[in-house]
Amino acid sequence: MRAIQVTEHGGPEVLELVEMAEPVAGEGEVVVDVAAAGLNYIDTYQRSGAYPIDTPFVLGREGSGTVREVGPGVEGVSVGDRVAWKACLGSYAESVAIPAAEAVPIPEGIDVDVAAATMLQGLTAHSLATSTYPVQEGDWVVVHAAAGGVGQLLTQIVKLRGGRVLATTSTPEKAALATGAGADRVVTYEDLPAAAMELTEGLGVAAVYDGVGRATFDASLDALRIRGMLVLYGAASGPVPRFDPQRLNSAGGVFLTRPSVGHYTRDRQELLMRTDELFGWIADGTLRVQIGHRFPLAETAQAHRDLEGRKTTGKVLLFP
Repeated sequence: MRAIQVTEHGGPEVLELVEMAEPVAGEGEVVVDVAAAGLNYIDTYQRSGAYPIDTPFVLGREGSGTVREVGPGVEGVSVGDRVAWKACLGSYAESVAIPAAEAVPIPEGIDVDVAAATMLQGLTAHSLATSTYPVQEGDWVVVHAAAGGVGQLLTQIVKLRGGRVLATTSTPEKAALATGAGADRVVTYEDLPAAAMELTEGLGVAAVYDGVGRATFDASLDALRIRGMLVLYGAASGPVPRFDPQRLNSAGGVFLTRPSVGHYTRDRQELLMRTDELFGWIADGTLRVQIGHRFPLAETAQAHRDLEGRKTTGKVLLFP
C-alpha cells in the first residue's frame, strides 16, 4: 500500500510517499481501507518534531473508511462497516490498523468525506464550547481563526448554545466565511481588544478560544472580562513564551487552560456521546462542515505548506 512516511523531522519536504506492507489487525484492532484522511495542525507539529515521535513513522491521525479486517477480541465492529476516527497514527495511507474502541460508526446519510472532516476538529469544537468553557445564553466569546475548520464549527456551536461570537480573521475573504458561519462581529487580530470592550460596554468577553497561540496570546488576555477564561487549544503561530502567572491576576483574575480532545473523550461512551450529537446536527442541517481543500495523497507536502502558510479555510482532506 501507499503511505506518507517521515524518516526525519523537518519541513514539508520530509514527507515521502512510499510503498509499505499492508497492516494486519492485532488484538482489539480493525484494519480500515481509508477513504479520506484529515489534515490537522498536530500533524505539522509531529512532522517537524515539535511533538517528537520516533522515526520512521506514517503521519496522520484522523480519517474515515470501510473496515476490511477485524482482529481477535473485537466486538461491535464488523467487516464492511463505515467508520471514522480521530487519533490513530498512520492515517496518511491507503489502509490503517486502528483500535476498535476508536472506530466511530458513520450514520446513514453522512458522507465518508464529511465524517473524516468532522472527527478531530468537530470533537475539538464540541468539547471547547460545551465542556471547557460551557457557553451560556448571551455570552460574548472570541473565536480566533474563525474561517478555519475548528473556527467555523466552533462558531456554529457557540451560536447553537445562545452565545455571541466576536471572530478574528486575517482577510476579507476569510471574514466572509466567519460571517457565514454565524459570527456576530468579525475583526482583524489587531483590533480584537478594542472590539471586545466596545461590544461588552467595557466588561470584556466571557471566554477566548485561541488556537493561534503566540501571535494572539496578549490580545486574548486583554479581551477577557474579570474571571474570564482563555482556552488555549493550539499554536498555529508558534508556542506561547513562558510568562509570569501574575499576568493572570493583573488581567482580572482570569483562568488559563490548555485542553486537548483526549481530555474530553476519555472513554468510548464519552466519544460516542459527542460524535452522536455532532452527526445528529449535521444530519438535520444544524451544523455545516466546510471541506475547503482536497489533495491527493501524493500532494501531502503541498497541503502542509498551504496549511502552515495560512492559505487554507475549512477542513483540509487527503485522498489515497
